[in-house]
Amino acid sequence: MSRRPEPAQDQGPVREHLSPARTLEIDPLIEDPDTRIVVCCGSGGVGKTTTAAALGLRAAERGRKVVVLTIDPARRLAQSMGIDSLDNTPRRVKGIDDSAGGELHAMMLDMKRTFDEIVEAHADSERAAAILGNPFYQSLSAGFAGTQEYMAMEKLGQLRSRDEWDLIVVDTPPSRSALDFLDAPKRLGSFLDGKLIRVLLAPAKVGGRAGMKFLNVGMSMMTGALGKVLGGQLLRDVQTFVAAMDSMFGGFRTRADATYKLLQAPGTAFLVVAAPERDALREAAYFVERLAAEDMPLAGLVLNRVHGSGADRLSAERALAAAENLEESRIVDQPDGKAGLRNSPETYGSSEPPARNVTDSGSPATEDVDGAAPDEEPTATDGERSVERLTAGLLRLHAERMQLLARERRTRDRFTALHPEVAMTEVAALPGDVHDLAGLRDIGERLAAGRAELSGTP
Repeated sequence: MSRRPEPAQDQGPVREHLSPARTLEIDPLIEDPDTRIVVCCGSGGVGKTTTAAALGLRAAERGRKVVVLTIDPARRLAQSMGIDSLDNTPRRVKGIDDSAGGELHAMMLDMKRTFDEIVEAHADSERAAAILGNPFYQSLSAGFAGTQEYMAMEKLGQLRSRDEWDLIVVDTPPSRSALDFLDAPKRLGSFLDGKLIRVLLAPAKVGGRAGMKFLNVGMSMMTGALGKVLGGQLLRDVQTFVAAMDSMFGGFRTRADATYKLLQAPGTAFLVVAAPERDALREAAYFVERLAAEDMPLAGLVLNRVHGSGADRLSAERALAAAENLEESRIVDQPDGKAGLRNSPETYGSSEPPARNVTDSGSPATEDVDGAAPDEEPTATDGERSVERLTAGLLRLHAERMQLLARERRTRDRFTALHPEVAMTEVAALPGDVHDLAGLRDIGERLAAGRAELSGTP
């Protein structure tokens, strides 16, 4: 297992870079004409959409003809690219630097429309109309478990077959598990090959007197039981849908297999996107292992939203100690006031209180015009106390940041210890969301820099 080099003991903040053997080189990846598909995957909420858009923009401004396919319903991609809305048709993005001859298109998957297009392309007009109008099909195409992931695979296959773009960047669906994108074709295939589908197809495939006898004895019992569970009308809708789709089932499986093989091809590169958090990196590790098991090409890991500090030589412990020293200065450090009086040689060990200053006539001295007794020691002003409180607060904030950095570093190092072969690049956490092409361009530059934001020392 390779180890990280010790950070150089030079002046200024520590900025350790990842070892060259494990640094993810983004520009060579997206500039390579043999790279035709980049799939950004990972668990939800780690920045896959922004990463996919930034990669697409950077590749286009380096001469590639790119289409970015997003499945993110939040429409952030359209807003950041200056497009009013995205739909199932790729749209040209304006405002990019096209001096290298590149183009950038973007689209957002319309799950139902993609399903409709498949039906219209692979069934005659009469059968297509029957399928599209079937209530069960309408429910299936709008929300059946795994349909979105399967349709993303279908759309990827369609885009690749058109050969209009030389690079397709895919933002995988925001599902509970990143593995859903790979599992969806198999799940849908299992559904289409399942016992329930075969039972529902039986009335359409069995004919003649013998068939009717079989239906009267066996199928009536089965459909009667299903009718009680599903409801009579729903069962009839399902049977009608299955009968109409029967000729298309083989096509679904064939295209799913073809797209799966496309994902395994040398021209495809998977980028696992993760945040430096335990759950996200655990999911990333699981996905890395799954890609290896499926013989799918992994380019590397993008560690997104990583925190850094320009003052990481000041540890959390020292910052907290300094904050406590400032907040309790009147007790432990301040030489003035009552503490100074209690510790003066003249009063130490005496039970008598310190003598007040008196005038020659024996009466107590009066305050001067500024309101302070002339013999009292000066005390800290309100302004000085405010500065101390502010400084202490900033030190505590710094301590929290350093503790966060240490936690992120430990999480990252656990992943690299488990998978030292995975190349990695880190992208710093930004103060706000990306809203335009300039923001995407900045993310692309950070992706390509390969800089490690996390310090190698506490």
